[in-house]
Amino acid sequence: MKPVPLVADASRARLEQGERQVVEVAVGILIQANGEFLLTSRPGGKVYSGYWEFPGGKLEPGESVEQALRRELHEELGITLGEVHAWKTELVDYPHALVRLNFCKVFDWSGDLQMREAQTFAWQRLPATVMPVLPGTVPVLAWLAQEQGFRGATHAHAQG
Repeated sequence: MKPVPLVADASRARLEQGERQVVEVAVGILIQANGEFLLTSRPGGKVYSGYWEFPGGKLEPGESVEQALRRELHEELGITLGEVHAWKTELVDYPHALVRLNFCKVFDWSGDLQMREAQTFAWQRLPATVMPVLPGTVPVLAWLAQEQGFRGATHAHAQG
């Protein structure tokens, strides 16, 4: 049975018709000792520019999720990851692409955050206060809330 994707912006036309290729994406959920997690804004010129998300990027041919995540977070944020913990996956049908988000938790990294793509960053707690949040990020906030036994909304203004 095929996984049912989360459909983002269902009212918008899909760029490709018929069977769509799945784009594999590695996503890092960086969590500090105090429980805060890192969200970054999507840079100008990219699809969903200005939306907040967990950092990461597409897998290159032959790369594992962990290898891609290490490369992407070094390229985008200037940090070197310690241990990477594979966590959950989510298939998201965006108008521009069908993506499988491979979420990994990271509790250990070195280096100071450098926004190498002119993005912005924010350390957050639940409920997240930055907005708008990328549709593929919304389930992660719910999963984190579930793990923490959080009883409120995970995001005041989730958009999608």
